[in-house]
Amino acid sequence: MNPPNPPNGMPPPAGPPQRPARQIRGPQSALTDFLASQGINANQIRQDADARRAAARASLQNAGGDGDDDASSPEAEPESAPARKETKAQAAKRKKEEEKAIAKIKASKQFQRRRKQYGSDDDMSDEDEAARAIFEESMAPLPGQMENCELCEKRFSVTAYSRAGPDGGLLCPKCSKELGKEEGSAKKKRKIAAGRARRQLQSNLLDGIYPGAKDLMTLCIETLAKNVHNADSLGDLSDDLVDKIAAILSKKRLMTPETLYLFLRPGSDTVTVYDAAKLSSDDFIRIFQIVPTVKHLRLRNAIQFKNKVMDHLLGTTVELETLSLHGSNLIDDGRWGQFLTEKGSHLRALKVYSTDGHFGDEQLEMVAKHCPNLHRLKVCHNQKVTTEGVHHIAKMPNLTHLSLELYQQMPFFEGDSSLADVLGSIGAGLRTLSLATIHNLTNDVLKGIHDNCQNLSKLRLIDNSTFTDDGFANLFTGWLNPPLIYLDLHKCRHIDAAEPRENPNKVGLGSAGFEALMAHSGLTLKHLNVHSCRHISREAFENVFAEDKTYPEMQEIDISFCQSVNDFVVGSIFRSCPKLKTLKVFGNFGVKGVRVPKGKILIGVPNALGMQIEGTEEDEGRVI
Repeated sequence: MNPPNPPNGMPPPAGPPQRPARQIRGPQSALTDFLASQGINANQIRQDADARRAAARASLQNAGGDGDDDASSPEAEPESAPARKETKAQAAKRKKEEEKAIAKIKASKQFQRRRKQYGSDDDMSDEDEAARAIFEESMAPLPGQMENCELCEKRFSVTAYSRAGPDGGLLCPKCSKELGKEEGSAKKKRKIAAGRARRQLQSNLLDGIYPGAKDLMTLCIETLAKNVHNADSLGDLSDDLVDKIAAILSKKRLMTPETLYLFLRPGSDTVTVYDAAKLSSDDFIRIFQIVPTVKHLRLRNAIQFKNKVMDHLLGTTVELETLSLHGSNLIDDGRWGQFLTEKGSHLRALKVYSTDGHFGDEQLEMVAKHCPNLHRLKVCHNQKVTTEGVHHIAKMPNLTHLSLELYQQMPFFEGDSSLADVLGSIGAGLRTLSLATIHNLTNDVLKGIHDNCQNLSKLRLIDNSTFTDDGFANLFTGWLNPPLIYLDLHKCRHIDAAEPRENPNKVGLGSAGFEALMAHSGLTLKHLNVHSCRHISREAFENVFAEDKTYPEMQEIDISFCQSVNDFVVGSIFRSCPKLKTLKVFGNFGVKGVRVPKGKILIGVPNALGMQIEGTEEDEGRVI
């Protein structure tokens, strides 16, 4: 209800005091305050930008109206946007701003760079046209504005993700998606092809196939391997070429019962199958039926070579001189004993890999009794042979090549005494010796090698945590054996999870042992592997590969996971080994920016890019 009007001449009654109006505003940045003090308004900036875009569109429309008659024909392309109505003052202002923008573009560094790309000033007939082109590029619609699609000519709202079309316009989401599918398939194919080529190159390098032009014979062999399903026979190819083809097919998992017949040539004395995983027992039986003259049989991944095949072999007149079986763990001990008893007199080389719970001490005893002509014995990845079986090896006086990889734990003194008997009996005649994963061997074995083995050219002692640095130093110091050609001592190191870096007892190959072995065999060594021998110091590497030291025959070195190796050590190795082909440095984070000489390969650089090829320019090698 309204209050009654006061009588005439009377002042209105005093009311409550009115509150002053409050102007509450949010916080402003220093830039906003500065722009406001200079009279610069965001709305004004937006209006000027709209005016410039409208001027650009109007100029394009005017240019289109002054063109040929074809441009005004019904077949002409539709206009991208309708012209805005503007007054004379607005048009004058637009033209003035446009001229200023073009002049600014002419004076910019971007415009000058474009002029240099043309080679001479005469190539750019009209600077105004070039500057206007740049100006029009900068006038592209902003996100939130409407534009016509370049392909389907439909109107759509421009976003920050709008894609440019083939002619420079923008595309609607539907056309962008379709164009992305077309380009994506091509990019994916190129990416897959590039990745396959990179992996193939790395695989070849790790297999010892070095980059470069291949000879005609290698190209022919690879072509035949790719089209082996069309081949009827291998003709009169030599055994070496047949072996190379078999290796390529096995690597590609193409050795099947159908392709096996290409390698079964009647009258041949050698059959080699590097991957027999796809062959059945009947396929192995056919080997002896088609090639009854076979003398040297080598089968890898021969899982189906079992009692059935061995029974067939025992019933034939085949007299094998070399038998190498890998993965044939379905042959029981009785069949092994029968084979060694009936066929062992002809054997000169016996290699047995991965037989699990078969081929143990009793079989080694039979080898000693029934194989008098045996020169090479290799028992690898075996879980049944014990110290008793090792004692039987000492009764094989004609052995020249011995390789043992035993997983049955041997007590310290029993293992040492067994191998001491072996080295004392047959050590003088050994040419190669390999002892792997026999963890409890001590320095007594190293002393036995030093005292009894004086004709070795190849020595492999791997995966041992009881040999000491002093034991290795004593082995190579004053050793009457000629300098070695092949030496593998990888994983001879101290293992302690509680204190992995502490090595108070100097377990494993260390600095003293490394310097002693290089002093003894450095001049003739071709292959050296000290992988994971992390107790070799940087000073030892620098002393061995000093500026005045040269190792003329060295071709391959593996110093992976030796923590003291750095760029200087790697550079010293390249300098001291002129014939070096491959150097492996996996896990050595001190190797970062070494320069690789031309013709040499450095594998395993631990950088963020992984296995990468740096280039093959002049005086540069390969980094993988």
